[in-house]
Amino acid sequence: MFKNVGESTLDEINLEKGFYVLHFQNESKNIVNFEREIDSTFIQMHFCLRGKSKFLFNDSSYTFDVLDNRSILLYNPQRTLPINLEIQPKTTLISLLISIEKFHSLFSKESGYIPFLSDENSNRKYYDDAEIKPTVSIVLQQIINSNINSSIRELYVKGKVYELLSLHFQKDENVEGEFCPFLVDEENVIKIRKAKEIIISRMAEPPSLQELANEIGLNIKKLKEGFKQIYGDTVYSFLLDYKMEHSRRLLESNQFNVNEVGIQVGYSTASHFIAAFKKKFGTTPKKYVMSLNQ
Repeated sequence: MFKNVGESTLDEINLEKGFYVLHFQNESKNIVNFEREIDSTFIQMHFCLRGKSKFLFNDSSYTFDVLDNRSILLYNPQRTLPINLEIQPKTTLISLLISIEKFHSLFSKESGYIPFLSDENSNRKYYDDAEIKPTVSIVLQQIINSNINSSIRELYVKGKVYELLSLHFQKDENVEGEFCPFLVDEENVIKIRKAKEIIISRMAEPPSLQELANEIGLNIKKLKEGFKQIYGDTVYSFLLDYKMEHSRRLLESNQFNVNEVGIQVGYSTASHFIAAFKKKFGTTPKKYVMSLNQ
């Protein structure tokens, strides 16, 4: 099912019984509302690739936000959690709705490390809020851009959703068993997230590490340690990956040429941008656009 209302769209892909995907795109200047009855046998996973959305429960007496580059997981076998959603302007959101029965069939062998599948939690509600992994973000973009023959689109998207689930729940072998003491200080976590917002908003001319540390009110050592702990990468390596992903999306929009995209993400010469793009994706920007058109 596909709905288009002004500058906002909803694309609904039914993969099979008890298993479907919703893609919300709000390019308007207004908040878009969406409601859907969902029974208590469903797990809800919501991925906000950009922008911001708000979920409302109990006649709006309880709300929570899904922020830019965050994902949330909801499961409550004891009561229904109908979707009542406010999608802010300039927001891209993908929701995966999957029955617990279907989910169990996919992850029966891995239930030991997926908390809400363990025996002791089988009848408890579960909530999780996490950063969207870069690998998951790529798969989400592939789902959004799946403009292929409709007869095989559902098969393609189903394969991508399986890939998404495996990546989302994949154990990180590099994470140490001990809880990082840095993250105990919520105030520092907020500052690190602010640092990420700053470098993204100024990706064309990012501040130096010292300027960034001064702006968020942390010393450089805590900025570097905290950023690595929360985002799994150094500040500028994270920014480079983000710039490349952003440039790829700009190219896919067909609104800008290679030079314009390079300038938007902070490259003064096209050759430097082309070299960085090829190193990241294994192909030049021009060839990438040509492959999309084919």
